[in-house]
This record gives sequence, structure tokens and C-alpha cells, in this order.
Amino acid sequence: MRPSDRPSVFVGFGDLMLRLATPGNQRIVQAGQFEARYTGAEANVAVSLTAYGIPTRIASRVPEGELGQACINQLRQYGLDTRFIARGGDRLGLFYLETGAAQRASTVIYDRTGSSFVTATPDDYDWEAILEGAGWLHFSGTAPALGPTVQEVLLRGLEVARSAGVTVSCDLNYRSRLWTREEARSAMSRIVPFVDVLIGNEEDASAMLDVHASGSDITTGELPIDSYLEVAGQLIDRYGLRLVATSLRTSLSASSNRWAGLLTDGTVHAVSQTYTIEPIVDRVGGGDSFAAGVIFGQMTGAELQETAEFAVAASCLKHSIPGDFNLVSLAEVEALAGGDASGRVRR
Repeated sequence: MRPSDRPSVFVGFGDLMLRLATPGNQRIVQAGQFEARYTGAEANVAVSLTAYGIPTRIASRVPEGELGQACINQLRQYGLDTRFIARGGDRLGLFYLETGAAQRASTVIYDRTGSSFVTATPDDYDWEAILEGAGWLHFSGTAPALGPTVQEVLLRGLEVARSAGVTVSCDLNYRSRLWTREEARSAMSRIVPFVDVLIGNEEDASAMLDVHASGSDITTGELPIDSYLEVAGQLIDRYGLRLVATSLRTSLSASSNRWAGLLTDGTVHAVSQTYTIEPIVDRVGGGDSFAAGVIFGQMTGAELQETAEFAVAASCLKHSIPGDFNLVSLAEVEALAGGDASGRVRR
């Protein structure tokens, strides 16, 4: 899997935030300090794709001042085009992370009300310029979850993307602390018809699109492939999707997961090998690294099975890296996908 000499541009649209995480496995109630990192679901995807050789740009909005500039500077550090990050508003959105261990789950607390991204207007985004020369537009379900104004901005971008023949992907990413199922289903019923590649797990499809995998149980780890293929078929038929990608996570504990993926275009199905990830260093951003792998495979014309193996290997490696960004190379992902899972020291 290699990008062409002149690969098309990837564009990510979404919120940029400051992540404040407790050190180690401390609880929020006991932490005397927090580790600060800048992040965002779409930026996480873009960082991965840049490392794989795909040119990327981000459309978002951050405040004037040092925090907004620091966020932009970090994205530039990893090679992202930040020209279309608007400036304005009063604050950068935050989220607090408490990393769980063993049988204690991780916890995320959002503080995004009134952020620069949430208070943006359609005038902040020139979609024709943002998508000029682009071949792919990606967003996460956490963007429309932030309110009707963001939804209208996104819909405008999706209309321009369709007119320009730009492929659109969505990682559903349902977050119950951002909106209700009813709100999600109402908004996504207008948005998903513009999507070509849909990414998400069984919880996302159930919560946001009212499509269910019969026989699955995330608490016991029952993840029947046939049920997911049935759900994917329903989604493809309902929305005219080109591809559905599903991550298959079995949480044995907060420190140990089994991890695989399923891709289908309605005719051809690909199920990856399964990795047991133990111990997990940081699972936040794991879904974004999977999405980046799927997008990379599609942008480079890889076969579905090769794409599935690459996406799952990439996200498996992400679980070993602190922070949201998957700071691995193309060669490292291909080595793991190719069977080198020894973890031996490289000298």
C-alpha cells in the first residue's frame, strides 16, 4: 500500500480540543496535575494519514491567543495544513481523561460549551476553497453532536463535496455525554445520505441510526460476524454506501482488549486477524487510527482484506502510545499487518 506520486488531499472537519489527562492511572478526584495534549478526532486521523504520505488539511476554528496558536503549532509539527483553521470565539474546548485499569473503566468528562468551534458561523468556512484539490472529506459524529449550527456548516460542506465528486467518510463516534439518541438520529438522518464510507461499531449503529446487530453483547464479548454483516447490508441499502467498516473490540478489562475489524461493500467481506492488546497504554484515539487505516486503504486502491489488516494493525499499535495521535510509520504498520508481532527490540 503506497500513495501515488501525487495523492489527492484529505480534509478533516471537526473540533480541536485540549485534552487534560490524569498522570498514570490516577483518578480525577485525586490528581494534583494533568498532562496537556491538543487533539481532535479528525486531526487524529489526519496525523496518521500524513505519516503514511497523504497530504492533509484541517477545517476547524480555535480562539485567538496562545492556546489556539499552540494547538495549531502542534498540528503543523506533524505536517498538517492548518490554513483553514479559522480564528475567533472565546475558548478552546476541553476534555478530561481518567485512564482506567483492570476492571475500572476509563472516564471522559467534556467541557465544550461555548467553544470557538461550537460558536462558529457558516461565514467561517469557505468550502469551495477548503475542498479545492481534495479527494476525501472526513468528519466524526462528535461534530454534529455539538449543535444545530455545526450541523448546518457540515451540511453545506457535504453539499459542496458531493458537487465536486469528493468522497465523504463519517466515523459515527456516538457520545452519550454530548447528545441523546433521539437528537443523534434526527441529525444523522440528514447527514448520512451524503456519506460514502461509514465507520463505526455496533453501539454507534444502534444509538445513532437505529440499526442493531442481533445477538451481540459488548459486556460479554459476543460479537457475531453474521449479525454485523446483516447490519452493514441494511446500512448500505438504506443510504447507498460504498463501504461500511466496523471495529470489533472485546473488552476483557480496561487493560486488556481483543481487537479486530470488518469491512464490507455489500458483496465482498473482509475480516481481519484478531489481536490481544495487553497492557493497553492509551486507547483514546484507537478508533481514529482504525478510521485512518480504512481511509488510507481506500485512497490507495488496496483490496478490502489488505485494508482491513492494515487498519486493525495500525489501531493495535495506537493502543501502545500515550496521547491521541498514532505516531507510527507506514513501515511499522505494514510489518505488524504482515505478521511481525514479536515486539522485539530493534537495534
